[in-house]
Amino acid sequence: MLIVQKFGGSSVANPERIKRVADRVWRTRQEGNEVVVVVSPMGDTTDELIALARQLSDDPAAREMDQLLATGEQVSIALLTIALHELGAQAVSLTGPQAGIATDGVYGKAAITGVAAARLRAELAAGKIVVVAGFQGLAPNGDITTLGRGGSDTTAVAIAAALQADRCEIYTDVDGVYTADPRVVPEARKLPVISHDEMLELASLGAVVLHPRSVELAKLYGVPLVVRSSFNDNPGTLVKEDDGMERAHMVSGVAHDLNVAKIGIFDVLDQPGIAYRLFAALAEEKINVDMIIQGATRNGRNDIAFTVSRTDLKKALAAVEKVKEAVGAKGYTYDDRVAKVSIVGAGMITRPGVAAAMFEALSAEGINIEMISTSEIKVSCVIKESEAQRAVQALHRKFGLDAVGQR
Repeated sequence: MLIVQKFGGSSVANPERIKRVADRVWRTRQEGNEVVVVVSPMGDTTDELIALARQLSDDPAAREMDQLLATGEQVSIALLTIALHELGAQAVSLTGPQAGIATDGVYGKAAITGVAAARLRAELAAGKIVVVAGFQGLAPNGDITTLGRGGSDTTAVAIAAALQADRCEIYTDVDGVYTADPRVVPEARKLPVISHDEMLELASLGAVVLHPRSVELAKLYGVPLVVRSSFNDNPGTLVKEDDGMERAHMVSGVAHDLNVAKIGIFDVLDQPGIAYRLFAALAEEKINVDMIIQGATRNGRNDIAFTVSRTDLKKALAAVEKVKEAVGAKGYTYDDRVAKVSIVGAGMITRPGVAAAMFEALSAEGINIEMISTSEIKVSCVIKESEAQRAVQALHRKFGLDAVGQR
């Protein structure tokens, strides 16, 4: 089998942990598998590098930040390869560009445009374990670029897709994917299997065990993912294509996201092109908009409310201020003390009443719903941040996710 393994920063935080990772990788190779390993920087290296740059400049150039941050993975791949050599393994370390990872050239948050896998295949054919730096690739102009948040997960899945690997194993500091965040819901249980679609929704709604970009790529190329702990040998969670079977339970998990801010714009003109002007201004600033609600028209005007990440709020408000007059708005407001709670499950598709059950559970807790968004397999509500933990616990109970034998 050909297996791609990815280890996060906590897994390689110090020499002892690097040795443990090397042992695990070497065992996988000795079982007769071909192995590609993708690693993140050691521990808090990225934060430390950013802090160094901030001591020199309040606004360091994006290109130079990528040059700087890419060094973190290069340390990790070299040290892990040295540890593998000590075990008697044949291994070679490659940077992202050396591994053939091409990007679109956007500094700080580049997207992978392709993987020229000839070097990877050649090293595997020579019997070597290939250790690749995650989070980085080569721009069309020859510069090194970094992939932004979740970049190492995305690197691992992209390599797995390019090599048509049998599976991609994501090793982290948790045992797998849970029905909710165990820190919020102690009764949360590990799911043995979940579909790509469900995992994509959970990841995009606040479950941080996998980044949405990596899950989206895995779904697109049909890559089976396994989420496991790097600190034990417990079985993890398999993330795979939906088999289409009937499901005994309509909800697989509850997610929550505290990185949310709500913006409301009052009395905008009810005319063609108004929504375009508003959201084009946000798009120009690379601001991702999540939930959008437009109120009922009155006297040729209506209200529009939407959510953005809390980290983008300042830029979003500046963009709204620029187009306020163009869209005829009389004013706007914002709230950065809200949260989003969501239920996710492929079983919702054939089961009516799921949203009603969610609203009933929140109502029983006296929790007011400020915004609602739905899809075939999820329902999300914006509520007060202070009520998020209570909401997650109530929804977990409501849908029986702590029940023995649930999925």
